[in-house]
Amino acid sequence: MIENIRNNRTSENQAVQEAVNKAQAVQSKLNAMVTFIDPSEQLNHINEHEDGLMAGVPIVLKDNVSTKGIRTTASSKILDNYVPVYNAHIVDLLEKAGAICIGKSSMDELAMGGTNLTAATGAVANPWDTTRISGGSSGGSAVLVASGVVPFAIGSDTGDSVRKPAAYCGVVGVKPTYGRISRYGVIPYSSSLDHVGYFTRNVLDACIGLEVLAGRDDRDMTSSTKDVPPYSKLLNDSLKGRKIGIIRNVVDSIQNETNVKLFNELIDKMKNEGAEIIDVHFDNKLMRAILPTYYMIANCEATANHSNLDGIRFGVQADGDSSENVMINSRTQGFGIQVRKRFITGSYGLFVENQEKLFRKAQRVRRLIVNMMDNELVNLDCLIAPASSTIAPKIIGEKIDELAEEYLVAENHMVMGNFSGYPSMTLPMGFEQGCPLGVNITCKAFDEVTMFNIASGIEKCTGLKDSIAEVK
Repeated sequence: MIENIRNNRTSENQAVQEAVNKAQAVQSKLNAMVTFIDPSEQLNHINEHEDGLMAGVPIVLKDNVSTKGIRTTASSKILDNYVPVYNAHIVDLLEKAGAICIGKSSMDELAMGGTNLTAATGAVANPWDTTRISGGSSGGSAVLVASGVVPFAIGSDTGDSVRKPAAYCGVVGVKPTYGRISRYGVIPYSSSLDHVGYFTRNVLDACIGLEVLAGRDDRDMTSSTKDVPPYSKLLNDSLKGRKIGIIRNVVDSIQNETNVKLFNELIDKMKNEGAEIIDVHFDNKLMRAILPTYYMIANCEATANHSNLDGIRFGVQADGDSSENVMINSRTQGFGIQVRKRFITGSYGLFVENQEKLFRKAQRVRRLIVNMMDNELVNLDCLIAPASSTIAPKIIGEKIDELAEEYLVAENHMVMGNFSGYPSMTLPMGFEQGCPLGVNITCKAFDEVTMFNIASGIEKCTGLKDSIAEVK
């Protein structure tokens, strides 16, 4: 899809205008966009980037990506008036590659959520069934790719926030290795877990995306100096001899028979293509500890990262008769209930008397989980499991039992990719009730070449690529 637009030089303006028109047409049903951007100025300079890998390709940015002179709210009321004076590093890279940004997409407030129901602009709907959630926190970007508005959109992934919406929306969602893409200019959630990620509708476009985005940026000291391979040129869909480890804890905890059936059918097809399938049984106590460990680390780091959102240094200012009351009122009015709950958790974990028994303990458990992964990956090309236990839940649905095995393990296992920083991606596996189900793979650090090649083999097995939801 990206190559088609890039190679057809006469269709650039048409592709962009069609994207703008479609984004506006589906907005009332999906509510996926926060800010529409007039692309005319970018199109005036398109010839300056005619050799770029994304020349003329319409894209969308998650609304936590800083854009010079364009409002960037992170879907929070407290940042409603924030207009950055600089671009995020990835914005400059995309512009250099010739991409045309048509808007900023909705997200869970400050990226703190997995539903995209907490945005200041309201819930985002799934294009396959608008009564269901998109997943989050990068739901707006996932929806705009799935509905055919754009072929590429930026997200961020702190605890599966690209890969889960990709599963729910039937698209490809990529979280590369920690440090592979600079985070300079991306509003943070949790600094040790945050990754820039993105969405496409096929694996080849995913390769092109990483070729554009990857590389060292001296303004982000966590970014890697490793060379960036030509991923698209190295793409190979052969699964022969690949050693694939099934995370049995995840599969065994899923109650949805269709999901398990689709996964088993995929595994059989991969075997027929020459893959060697190996069952992996992780320590279930550690698997059940993933979610509480994530909550403690992420929310402690978020509390520190967002301490400047007080209505004085940053953010919309509320009235108050003292600086203390201004801060209290600004944060109370500016943050939604879910964010305030997370800040309470983070503040409690950062109390001096609690740091050792909560925050530091969570860090040690994180290390045990990563060690557990390393022990298996040393002999494997990748780990594989269904990306979720079910299709996207209803926007107004039944209460979830967050202590159940299915939720703790099957719905949260992809956080291991954030704990480890290893490359991980989700792609479509099949459908139930007309809604997508996804499969997730995770590979060794900086082995995106293997990840994309295995993903291409899976795409060949499923035949699912370039699917577009018809919004009703």
